Amino acid sequence: MAANDFNSRVMAEFRENDGKVGGGFEGSPLLILTTKGARSGQTRENPLMYLPDGDRMFVFASKAGGPTSPDWYHNLVANPDASVEVGAETVQVKATVLTADERDSVYAKQAALYPQFAEYQAKTTRTIPVVALDR
Repeated sequence: MAANDFNSRVMAEFRENDGKVGGGFEGSPLLILTTKGARSGQTRENPLMYLPDGDRMFVFASKAGGPTSPDWYHNLVANPDASVEVGAETVQVKATVLTADERDSVYAKQAALYPQFAEYQAKTTRTIPVVALDR
């Protein structure tokens, strides 16, 4: 199954159930990130696990430990104004890529909660970017 088909099914289930989904994401904090394409300018949507922290949400450009960052990451770097659907709510956010100690601290927290994130980092030579989404 293509990633787009998988993502479309996850997003449909998310929207039908006020942000709750089953399968591999069951019980995990999930949001739908809407970005503007860096090159195309078109609207792009992606379901992502996130780490909530008050009014901030952190997302992780892991691409399951792939050698490159996902397209949504490049879109946020080019166009940091985005929106997220969390539960039944849609909010506007501004993206900031974390650096150095702050990035390492947030990534370590996510990897402690969800060990697959430690596996993703171990699978790649790149440092997986962490992005703060601020309301």
